[in-house]
Amino acid sequence: MRPGRKILAGVVLWTGVVTAAHLTLNFDWSAAFNDRLPFARRKLNVAYIPVTCHLACPVTDFISRFSLDGAVFIPRMFQGFPEIKEALISDRMQVGFMVAPMAIALKSQGVPIKIVYLGHRYGSAVVVAKDGPIRSVRDLAGKTIAIPSRFSDERLILFKALKQNGMSASDVKMIEMAPPDVAGALAAGAVDAFSMGEPYPSQAELGGFGRVLFHARQYWPDYMSCVVVVRQDVIDRRPQAVQVLVDGIARSGLWLDEGRAHREDAADFVARYYYRQRPEILRHALTEPLDRVIYTRLTPRKPDFDMVRDLMMETGVLDRRIAFEEYVDPRFAEGASSQTAWKYEPGSGKAE
Repeated sequence: MRPGRKILAGVVLWTGVVTAAHLTLNFDWSAAFNDRLPFARRKLNVAYIPVTCHLACPVTDFISRFSLDGAVFIPRMFQGFPEIKEALISDRMQVGFMVAPMAIALKSQGVPIKIVYLGHRYGSAVVVAKDGPIRSVRDLAGKTIAIPSRFSDERLILFKALKQNGMSASDVKMIEMAPPDVAGALAAGAVDAFSMGEPYPSQAELGGFGRVLFHARQYWPDYMSCVVVVRQDVIDRRPQAVQVLVDGIARSGLWLDEGRAHREDAADFVARYYYRQRPEILRHALTEPLDRVIYTRLTPRKPDFDMVRDLMMETGVLDRRIAFEEYVDPRFAEGASSQTAWKYEPGSGKAE
């Protein structure tokens, strides 16, 4: 064989090997096969981002793999809420974890989805530079603050804090930023503060450059951030699949709230296999202290959502007084109310 042809053959072979390796390691074959199954047999695709209020999604996926029934859905990680919104609208995802105001706004705009469960309670904070001049809410005047979305509870908590301190939104500059980017932006001085869910406050604290100015529940005692939303066509045609999903998430919440050992285990496997974060960051967010976030009492309640809706109208991101029943389907949370925690211990290799 001529030298030129040998080189060409080598390049072709190398390209084939690299392509095969990529498809083996990075292509989600299970999702590809699942999408080709009949509608009634498909596992639900569930969208999440790497935050603690979505933690029950990967925890349920991980533990359920050790159960007799196996995995009950296919989790898909995104980096921001706008991408999850588009994936739900296009039916690439049938279920998604997202901030509550975004879910309410989407339903108000005619997107066929319903809220079926909460992600967790507490877990969001406003964080500032550790050695910076901001020591109180009033010191935020004139400062740039990152939020995950203008349709987010993290934005609403800022409004509540500002209002209670005699200020308004016009006193600060809010910019939207994907949650994984906020800690780096604070460290680089690109923003003066961020209002975000865990583990990003913990990341800033452990990195030595951030300090919590206040936790959300200081201004919103029973604070909730994210919710679980499901497309209406799935609710109508496959209610049992939705119930199995919510049951699994509820069981994961109960398991997480059983104590430190379970939370530390979850921090390890979720950080390594799902979030691609340092386990110590997630461990800090879940255990320092243990009630920094909680994963029980997650049935959607009308008073909570009426307050969110009214705050959205007050802050200009919702134009009508949409009724609770229009965007929440509580029957799945009610159906999961009798569930018990997963029986799973680290390394046991089985779950019930």
